[in-house]
Amino acid sequence: MTTRSLTQSRTVTSSRSFATTVICGIAGLAIGGFAILGHRSVVGSTSSEGSSLKLQANAETVSPLDAEDSFGDGTPDFLRLTFAPDQEAFRRWFTFLAEYQALRPANDVPREISDCSALLRNAYRNALHEHDGAWVRENRIEPPTALPSIEKYRYPHTPLHAALFRVRPGSFRLSDLQDGAFSEFADAKTLKEFNTHLLSRDVRVAKPGDILFFRQLEQDSPFHSMVFVGRSQWPSDPVTENANDIVVYHTGPIDGHRGEMRRLRLSELLRHPSPRWRPVLGNSNFLGVYRWNILREAN
Repeated sequence: MTTRSLTQSRTVTSSRSFATTVICGIAGLAIGGFAILGHRSVVGSTSSEGSSLKLQANAETVSPLDAEDSFGDGTPDFLRLTFAPDQEAFRRWFTFLAEYQALRPANDVPREISDCSALLRNAYRNALHEHDGAWVRENRIEPPTALPSIEKYRYPHTPLHAALFRVRPGSFRLSDLQDGAFSEFADAKTLKEFNTHLLSRDVRVAKPGDILFFRQLEQDSPFHSMVFVGRSQWPSDPVTENANDIVVYHTGPIDGHRGEMRRLRLSELLRHPSPRWRPVLGNSNFLGVYRWNILREAN
C-alpha cells in the first residue's frame, strides 16, 4: 500500500494427489477433494437435499462434509476451524509467518509479498500447510519452537484446493465450487469484505492473528492491512522485549520502489506521527479489528 507517511514508523527490517467428483445438480462438475487426516483419498457426493457432501474412504464411513454456511458470510462451514487446537495452531502459524517476513533480510522476503494483502495471503496459505521437512526446505523457515499443524485439512488439499479466498458477496452455495466465487488471489478490500468479519473499532479486542484495516481515500489503493501478532514467538530483541502488542505489515510500493516489511509495537502505532494511521475510535480512516471467517464463532 503506497504511503509516504508509513515510512516514519519504527521498523526492524531485516495431494497427496486425488480427484473427487461432486454432483451438485450439474452433471460432470469435477472438483478436487481434500485429505482428512487418518483417512485416504476421499470421494464426495451430494445428498438429495444438497446440504452436505458425503465422504467415503476405502469403504470407511467418514463424517459428512458440512456444506452449510452458518453465518451467511460466504465461508462454508467445512472450511471453518471449529476445533480449539486447530484455531490456536492457525493463529500461531499465521502470526509467526507474518512476523518472520519482517525479521528476515529484505532480499529474502518472497517476491510475491509486494504489498499488505500479499503478506496476508502468503501467511494464511502457509499457516494451513503441512509443515513437514519438505515445506521447511522449500520455504527456508523453521520456527524457534515446535508448532503443531492444523488437523482438519492441509493446504493445498483443502475442500477448495488452492482457491481459498472468497471474491464476491453472498452466502455459500454448492455452485460456488465451480463458478469462480473463490480464488487464489484477493486484494485487501476483498479480504476485508468477504474473508474476514468486523469485531470492533476498539483495538483492545484484538487477538493474535487478527487484522487491523485502514482506508486512505487519497491513495490509489486505499485499503491497507496490518497483522496483530501479540507476543513475539522469536527470542527477545531491543524493539519488542516483553511486548505483547507486536504489529507487522508491508508498506506496499513507495515512490516507485518495492516497499518493505515493518514491525513495531502497537503502542508505537498509537503514537504514529500521522493521526490517520492511528488505530483509535476517533480516526475515521481506521476501519477496525477484523478476524478471519474460518475462526468465526457464535457470540
